[in-house]
Amino acid sequence: MDASTSRVSPSPAPRERLEALLARDRVVIIAGLAALAVAGWGYLLWLVYGGADMALMGMPLDERWSGVEAGFAFVMWTVMMVAMMLPSAAPVVLLFAALERRSGRLGRTATFVAGYLVLWSAFSAVATALQWALQLLAVTNAAGPALGLFGAALAGAAGLYQLTPLKRACLSHCRSPVDAIAGHWRPGRFGAFQMGARHGLYCLGCCWLLMGLLFVSGVMNLLWVALLALLVLAEKLLPGGARLARWSGAALLGLAAWLALASQI
Repeated sequence: MDASTSRVSPSPAPRERLEALLARDRVVIIAGLAALAVAGWGYLLWLVYGGADMALMGMPLDERWSGVEAGFAFVMWTVMMVAMMLPSAAPVVLLFAALERRSGRLGRTATFVAGYLVLWSAFSAVATALQWALQLLAVTNAAGPALGLFGAALAGAAGLYQLTPLKRACLSHCRSPVDAIAGHWRPGRFGAFQMGARHGLYCLGCCWLLMGLLFVSGVMNLLWVALLALLVLAEKLLPGGARLARWSGAALLGLAAWLALASQI
């Protein structure tokens, strides 16, 4: 037998194998992030349109909460933050996963995402406490809109924050995945958790007052939730995201003025 015909076909080059692994990882990660976001939106749609009884779930709309009812509210806030914020974090997660694969490390991407979500879970705990306090003060019920001048003040504060240097700095970080990863690299699994939480902190700095607008419209107003989620996504991913943040700030100041005038009529 000719030696040339018996020779085993050469295996793919290491670079080609690496690219194939990266492509596979990219698909798996995108599918995972999408599944989490879709599950979150599905839960919110079920709460609002699926016939879920808020009172039976421990969230009566017009009665004072107990600790158990606050726990249900915390779950609702956490799921809402996952649905709203995880899609906009996808570019950073994908870059982190690609760098991990190229370095021969596996398994830290999930830890990075966990750090990001723990940060937003902490925000959800604060939002739940604020919602509980507003209900006790009769500023709003469990899921309804904030009343009167308080709603106008929230919209005005969100509008002004959109124009601040801190907003611009946090948004710049969120819009640059390379800087978000390279400037804060940490070894080990706990390091990945820290990196995810740190990125979540920048995202929180970018969006915390926008999330406060949920109190203006009503926490369970899904149209408002969807609009805010789209605004966050557009600010971080579109080429003109920084300008959009300024324009939305001006629009929110207009909304605040209208709410203030409406409260006096």
